[in-house]
Amino acid sequence: MENKDNLVLEYKCLDYGFVRLVDWMGDDSSIVQAARVSYGKGTKSVSEDTALIRYLMRNLHTSPFEMVEFKFHVKLPIFVARQWIRHRTANVNEYSGRYSEMPDEFYLPEPDQLRLQSTLNKQGRGEATIDNASDVLSRMKQTQERLFQEYSELLATGLAREIARINLPLSNYTEWYWKIDLHNLFHFLRLRLESHAQYEIRIYAEAIAKIIKQIVPIAYKAFEDYILEAIRFSRNELNALKLLINKELPPDEKLAELGLSKREIQEFKEKLSKI
Repeated sequence: MENKDNLVLEYKCLDYGFVRLVDWMGDDSSIVQAARVSYGKGTKSVSEDTALIRYLMRNLHTSPFEMVEFKFHVKLPIFVARQWIRHRTANVNEYSGRYSEMPDEFYLPEPDQLRLQSTLNKQGRGEATIDNASDVLSRMKQTQERLFQEYSELLATGLAREIARINLPLSNYTEWYWKIDLHNLFHFLRLRLESHAQYEIRIYAEAIAKIIKQIVPIAYKAFEDYILEAIRFSRNELNALKLLINKELPPDEKLAELGLSKREIQEFKEKLSKI
């Protein structure tokens, strides 16, 4: 789905799911405006605006990012929704299985996602796939079909929808509207784009990232550089680094070639002085 500005605002996720941006407030200029507590646009050059946004992200000045908000329409399996809702810094309105009948739509993973339990991560799958993927998928599908048939039969008896739905599995699809500000959305993406996040919710996070980087490209690039692709060290790790790091820096020109601004070079030197 595209709009008049040729933005791609919807992505298909998994087998029946999707993420669709239905509304938003603000963009990169809104972050700059909030940080400067000014009115109107164009008070500074694009390069100065970029530098300011990157400074805010780098130094964790988060409130200006809260001035931008996104509202998504999401269709997702219930087990993904239960993971998703752990992020409590959003407004949510979900499809009601008390008011409406649940859809005959259930998530079935791709065969290559049927993997053995990880030996390193107690809550995730490993790299090795199972040998009998087709048999497992067949059993899962049969269970889904049987439980939905029982659900339909219970509804036909006149049983209340809120009771009839109880035995439906977590693979059943639900929908919701999800509204969140950019600061908290970046926190969601930091956790859910991570390689150890469950595959299914990571698919949705990747779709959201593709959508919002069209609207806040400067902020998203700063998020990638300073949060998503950055590494944090503990005090003990810094003490260990003292034994390894040669503090003799290359010239500023070489650091600039690596993408560091004059301000970042100064900050980098200050960091090294503390090691």
